[in-house]
Amino acid sequence: MTFRNVIVCRMVPGSEQTVADVFGYYDRTTRPQDLGVVGRTLLSFHGLYIHLIERNADPRVTGQTRGLPAFQQIAEQIAPYVTPYPRDWRNPSDSVAKEFYSWTPAEPPSAAGEPSRTVIVARIKPGAEPTVAQIFAESDAGPLPAIIGVTGRWLYSIDDVYLHVLERVGEAFDGAVRQGHDQPAFAKIMDDLSPYISPFDPDTWGSPLDAVATEFYRWRAQD
Repeated sequence: MTFRNVIVCRMVPGSEQTVADVFGYYDRTTRPQDLGVVGRTLLSFHGLYIHLIERNADPRVTGQTRGLPAFQQIAEQIAPYVTPYPRDWRNPSDSVAKEFYSWTPAEPPSAAGEPSRTVIVARIKPGAEPTVAQIFAESDAGPLPAIIGVTGRWLYSIDDVYLHVLERVGEAFDGAVRQGHDQPAFAKIMDDLSPYISPFDPDTWGSPLDAVATEFYRWRAQD
C-alpha cells in the first residue's frame, strides 16, 4: 500500500522547469528511497505548486518523515519560486494538505496497464469536508467508478483549496469526462457537490477539464 502526502504552496508562474531541475538533480544524486520515499509528482495550477510524495510505508509508523537527505538545500534553492499558501503558515508541516476521503475498489481492476493519475483542483466551502466525503462515498458504492474506469480516489483540503487525486485505467481523462456526462450518476454527484465545491478560478472555468493540474515533474525509485 502506498502512502501519500500532498504539499500545496504558491509558485511563481513560469518557474516550473527551474523547480523541476532542482528536484531532478537531488533525486538523481541522493537516494530518497532510503528514507522511504518511492515517488514524487510535481504539478502546477493557476499559481499553485502541488507536490505529491509517495512512500512505501506510513511515516507515522516508520518515523521517516523527511523527503530527501538534502531537504534544506532544496528548500533554499526553490525559495524564490515556491512560497507558503496557508494564511497561518508557521512551519513546513503547515503546507501539507489534509486527506479527508479515500476509496479503492474491493476488486482489483481487470484492465491491464499502469493507472493514470489526474489531480483536480477547486475551492471548497470551509468545513464541508465531511459532507463532500459522504457524497463521494455514496457515489463510489455504486456503478459509476467502474463505468468510467476509476481505480482510486483521494480527497484533500488545505485552507480553501480542494484537491481530488484520481487514478484510473483506460482512455484519457477527457474521454472519461465525456463518457461520464452521459451517466445520470455523474450529473447527480456534480449537482450534489455544487453547494460545496466551486471552480478555483471562475473566470477561466468552462468544463471539468479546466480544473486539471499540469504535471511538470515525475520521479520514481527504481530499486
